[in-house]
Amino acid sequence: MAVKLKADKRPDLKKSYTKKIRQAGDIPAIVYGSKKEARAISINSLELLKTVRDEGKNAIISLELDGESVDVMLHDYQIEPLKDELVHADFYIVNMSQEMDVEVVIHLDGEAQGVKDGGVMQQPLHDLAVRAKPRDIPEEIKVDVSKLEIGDSITVADLKEGKNYEILEDEETTIVTILTPDKGTTEEDDEEADEEQAEPELVGEEKSEEEK
Repeated sequence: MAVKLKADKRPDLKKSYTKKIRQAGDIPAIVYGSKKEARAISINSLELLKTVRDEGKNAIISLELDGESVDVMLHDYQIEPLKDELVHADFYIVNMSQEMDVEVVIHLDGEAQGVKDGGVMQQPLHDLAVRAKPRDIPEEIKVDVSKLEIGDSITVADLKEGKNYEILEDEETTIVTILTPDKGTTEEDDEEADEEQAEPELVGEEKSEEEK
């Protein structure tokens, strides 16, 4: 069931009117898609943030606008970095009977046995690309890591696809792996180590040139 939010028309696009909207606790926004003309609206910023926090970024939102309900998803938004405040939002009108491609966050569930034994857990993939009808899009995809030992990994191929959505990622893509402690270094650490090893050789070459 879609979450209901009230939106108002934004007939005036001037900066002075936009400032007035924000002072009232609302933000300017745009609604577009599904072969319909884009409409300028305003919506309460706190209610929108609460909806995204509680329902997830792929939540279906039923916008109450001009006496009608429009099913939308939050397509994009802008944050004012200094104040860390939401300042603008874009909503995309969805066709509830048509499949769409979205990114769903991956949630690792449980504590891996390999980590308890001293291993290092790495998660290369944090979001999973799926195709589903809007109402069938999962809020998150849980991956149980509790049985992973050191050296084990979980790939996309290990996931059981849901009945209502299709996974689009390459099956060989690694989601999470448990490394031995000595292999838990980052790429930056490896690069720094390579540079340190390379320096003596370079200095040695320069000295040999001078000797000649």
